[in-house]
Amino acid sequence: MANSMNNPDHRDAITLFARMGYAARGIVYVLVGGLAALAAFGQGGQTEGSRGALERVLTAPFGKVLLGIIAVGLVGYAMWRTIQAVKDADHHGNDVKGLAIRSGLMVSAVTHILLAFFAATLIFQFGGSSGGSEGGSQGMAGWLMQQPFGRWLVGAVGLVLIGAGVAHAIKGYKAKFHKHFDMPIKTQRWAYPICRFGLVTRGIVFAILGSLFLLAAYHINPSQAGGTAEVFSTLRSQAYGQWLLAIVAVGLFAFGLYSILAAIYRKINPEM
Repeated sequence: MANSMNNPDHRDAITLFARMGYAARGIVYVLVGGLAALAAFGQGGQTEGSRGALERVLTAPFGKVLLGIIAVGLVGYAMWRTIQAVKDADHHGNDVKGLAIRSGLMVSAVTHILLAFFAATLIFQFGGSSGGSEGGSQGMAGWLMQQPFGRWLVGAVGLVLIGAGVAHAIKGYKAKFHKHFDMPIKTQRWAYPICRFGLVTRGIVFAILGSLFLLAAYHINPSQAGGTAEVFSTLRSQAYGQWLLAIVAVGLFAFGLYSILAAIYRKINPEM
């Protein structure tokens, strides 16, 4: 098994799927950020999360084909995240910090495979979905709540999301992604500020998501959990909410660009 996974063909396939995955994630976040920015300045409707963004893709010319490509890419990204978590492809280690990062990678794998499944349901059954978090974050929280120690499981997911948010913010602020990139110096000059802003913003969004899961656990109410759309609603309800939403929207757009850059320049180590 190990020999087969070290076969160059397998390594090339994993690398291809990983790059497709980063590109697909980037497209989703560019759409999410762009739609949220339009909503913030009154040029669009209700703010939407990743599911709403995928629904918008379906209405475009050749929408089902585009959505199918994105879905395959998201599956590839989930696969790569699983390899990163289980095989420690990026060498995070087995200490507390390393295991926490790898747990976050595994959560990312699960959320992106669910998003890929949602995209597939849109392709084959148009019109029966919503851009909200029903069946997404709230659905996952509801399912976890029904398990033994479900309240604590929901709380644990919240803590993992907050931890992932802090890690993203630090990664962006300190430009720790540099060690994983093989990018020309000229490109770095304009790309790195975008990457840093995008990562910090996504870290903030993750921290808010985690807080919503903690609230759901505390009140034993899975409907209080939520996805990106609920984060947007939370921001919009604050003082200067329009500007907060606009800043986060631009930041998520920047994170989408970071992901697209990762599809091109990230070092992929699929050794198993």
